[in-house]
Amino acid sequence: MAASNLGGTFSLAPDVTVHRMGYGAMQLAGRGAFGPPADRDAAVAVLRAAVELGINHIDTSDYYGPYVTNEIIREALHPYPDDLHIVTKVGAFRDAQGGWPTARAPHQLRQAVHENLDHLGLDALDVVNLRVGGFRDPEPGSVAESFGTLAELQKEGLIRHLGVSNVNPEQFAEARSIAPVVCVQNFYNIANRADDAFIDALRDHGVAYTPFFPLGGFSSLQSGALDAVAARLGRTPLAVALAWLLHRSPNILLIPGTSSVAHLRDNIAAAGLGLPADALSELDRIASG
Repeated sequence: MAASNLGGTFSLAPDVTVHRMGYGAMQLAGRGAFGPPADRDAAVAVLRAAVELGINHIDTSDYYGPYVTNEIIREALHPYPDDLHIVTKVGAFRDAQGGWPTARAPHQLRQAVHENLDHLGLDALDVVNLRVGGFRDPEPGSVAESFGTLAELQKEGLIRHLGVSNVNPEQFAEARSIAPVVCVQNFYNIANRADDAFIDALRDHGVAYTPFFPLGGFSSLQSGALDAVAARLGRTPLAVALAWLLHRSPNILLIPGTSSVAHLRDNIAAAGLGLPADALSELDRIASG
């Protein structure tokens, strides 16, 4: 599939160029990203369809399941195509109740990296994001010890590139003073735009920004405004929200997730959706609603 049909491309690093429309694998596990999927064959089919449709950026983590999602990725796609880049996250684990306790001590991070390697069947991970904040928002505090541990693993050849997730600009700057950072993954969408200035600064640094929850945290008024624009364009609210994100800045990468091939195709189609000026103006005003 042509890159233009997937939102164009972005170079995370000289050896990692991805289409801006990627795929988030979180939904391949069971409900709440916990346990096995209801239909493992369908999960395998979605991954294979994603690659066949041109997606070359898959976002995952060993704590989805836990372990389930990475094992499905390996089953579906290993040996991996040369141009496929898998981005994973560390910094948390799953307890018996499905919670997400923090796991950023050096020994926990080392264990997580080795487990990601084993479950994905890789000798080195393309990109590893350090998850710093909670499920949605950053939490204050130094990232020096934890990010430094990942930088050591990078020097050992187990990680090629590093990123950060759920961070504020100060934490990004601290991480960048330790080792190069190729991407930031934070909560952001049309209605929740606290990271606007951060995105622009990252663009100037040549750093990718990967937003999650494209429809998360909307008020009823904001949802109604998005629904109205989508209805006028004859598209789904999610498609419009994804198209707006691609329009927002050239360093934004998308990782919408789904366990359905049909929904996967709908998400990819959003990358080719043009938004007229009046629709963009209306969408830009949603955050103040």
